[in-house]
Amino acid sequence: MIYHLIGKLVCIDRGFLVIDVNGVGYKCLADNYTLNNLAAKMNNEVKLFTVMNVREDSVTLYGFLERERLNCFKMLTSVSGVGSKVSLSILSEFTPDQIAMFVSSGDSKSLTRAQGLGNKLAQRIVLELRDKFKMSALEPNSGVLSASSNVSQALAALSVLGYTDKDVLPILTKLDSTLSVEAMIQRVLKSVG
Repeated sequence: MIYHLIGKLVCIDRGFLVIDVNGVGYKCLADNYTLNNLAAKMNNEVKLFTVMNVREDSVTLYGFLERERLNCFKMLTSVSGVGSKVSLSILSEFTPDQIAMFVSSGDSKSLTRAQGLGNKLAQRIVLELRDKFKMSALEPNSGVLSASSNVSQALAALSVLGYTDKDVLPILTKLDSTLSVEAMIQRVLKSVG
């Protein structure tokens, strides 16, 4: 399997990009986050974390800018009925932290904002991945909602203040995950009260 590619970004098109590695162009399907963040790096060297999907009639390579996105993609595609197209759609709409928060809190409705994801499939994702996301949050370097992430720390602090996950998760998941814990808490408090 190909774990990552490092090469010159030679093409970005709708839903995919091409990286030239020593004269070989690797076409990688990707989420919008990866495509948008690499758009400014055309003809420069980039690194993509990849997963290869081998089927009877095709071999497809998926590329992600961050290892967390790759791990989240693998978890999503492990759910029965969730293919790579839906997984890319989910990752185009949400960050891995947001997905982990939705799943661990049982918020399947928020997941349906992703294009092509209906209510039943979103509920299945929550049901099948809830324990996996909770376990990965406890594992160091798991790459999906680490216990030390600002979002999870803000959620913990807000729960100490008496707010329920249901009250604050919709607000937290819309915030920039690079904000400090204090800034997240302040914005949530302004929104709820």
